[in-house]
Amino acid sequence: MRKILAAVAAMMLWACGGQTVPAQEAARAADGLELTSEAGVVSGRFAAGQDGEARFSSRQVEEGVFRIEVRLNGMTLTGLVDAVNGVSSLDGFAEETGQETQMLEGDRSKLELLSAALNAQLPAGDAATPEAKYLRRAVSLWAQHPSSVAMQRTVMGEQGRGYTMLCSYAKCNGGRWTGSCSGVFNWYSYAKHDCQHGGWDYTGNQQIAQLGDHASCSGDEYYMSGGVWVCGEPDHWSRPKVQGMCFGRCGGGCGGDTQYTLDATNHDGCVRNGHALASGYCDDQFASASDDEMYAPNCY
Repeated sequence: MRKILAAVAAMMLWACGGQTVPAQEAARAADGLELTSEAGVVSGRFAAGQDGEARFSSRQVEEGVFRIEVRLNGMTLTGLVDAVNGVSSLDGFAEETGQETQMLEGDRSKLELLSAALNAQLPAGDAATPEAKYLRRAVSLWAQHPSSVAMQRTVMGEQGRGYTMLCSYAKCNGGRWTGSCSGVFNWYSYAKHDCQHGGWDYTGNQQIAQLGDHASCSGDEYYMSGGVWVCGEPDHWSRPKVQGMCFGRCGGGCGGDTQYTLDATNHDGCVRNGHALASGYCDDQFASASDDEMYAPNCY
């Protein structure tokens, strides 16, 4: 659903004078991700420079149901994820007052860093434990949450109704999931949105996309201009061909899961077509793609 760029800093294990510092104290003192896993629970903290830290947990409270909490920047984010029935209750509120709040750019930036750190450390795809997988998916979803969308909401997903899989379109060059397409593409027509320029049928709001993890350039994507691939993002061109940065993938950039869906593709088609991530014009695409993010299965 959008690109996330971040680095996870290494933890220092030695103090001045060559004295060994206990691992837990060193983790607290250093930037980076501290992650603890045990049966049915994953928790930890993440620090990035002078921006303070985020603390998080995800625990299974009954079979297939997970309680998720993330605390950062004076905000508490909570989620009750019923993976069996495909229903999530998400909320966010100010820690001091318990009052409603909104997601601001500084919050999204911290969550993007946390999301990247979780992607780097947790096993990819279905190799992660369920509590870790739903933590990763919830953090990725919150990292893209627009300021104008209410924090308290219910997300419901059902394949074929709530989300539509586009796994086959993530392949190219004879069926490769990843790597260069080598000029043999598998185009999806069309990634669509609606905005101030027009509706879903306006060709300037449509892109012909090669979905999947096949290309990137300077943290961006490629688009076809004059028969040549150019690095960047076209702004409301008439049905340009685009590829790169895991177009159509749920979550930020090429994250820990591999879900390619219709609603995620349309969200990419909005935020990568002349609009910012937090643009109000993409709010409806974000809301539609939320259940895809939480519940769609991995394509590979």
